[in-house]
Amino acid sequence: MTDGGGPGLREMRWWDIEPVLELERAVFPEDAWSPGMFWSELALAHGPRRSRHYVVADGPGGAAAGYAGLAVAGDQADVQTIAVAPDRQGTGLGARLLTELLTAAGVAGCGEVFLEVRVDNTRAQRLYTRFGFEPLGIRRGYYQPGNHDALVMRRTAPHDHPDES
Repeated sequence: MTDGGGPGLREMRWWDIEPVLELERAVFPEDAWSPGMFWSELALAHGPRRSRHYVVADGPGGAAAGYAGLAVAGDQADVQTIAVAPDRQGTGLGARLLTELLTAAGVAGCGEVFLEVRVDNTRAQRLYTRFGFEPLGIRRGYYQPGNHDALVMRRTAPHDHPDES
């Protein structure tokens, strides 16, 4: 999963939860996931009935530079989370993480991939649009606390990944 364009992406494991939680709290201070949420997601990432795919990009000193997760159900997938360290934003790492999730969705045979993004996160929306996601609607008060609305987006296969340069 390494392409020479920054930190390598690898499968997230239980020992990554602490550094990922640090990044989670930095990027999503209002609605950060709990340790239990990550443990539950990773428990579904292994075994014959696995339905999750999580990756992490290593940063300096054992920190996480970024991470992303996907849930698969039948022929649909949902981007559960994508986060990039503030000092790595704008470097293409978000695009690499999203590419990894979309590749995993394709391998799983998913014809549609869904996600939610805060309506005020225009940077992420631009990334998702570049990758073929289209807006479907608004979920009012989706992000708690704070009562922030989410834009629901969908991408249907097949799509080529845009040039990440």
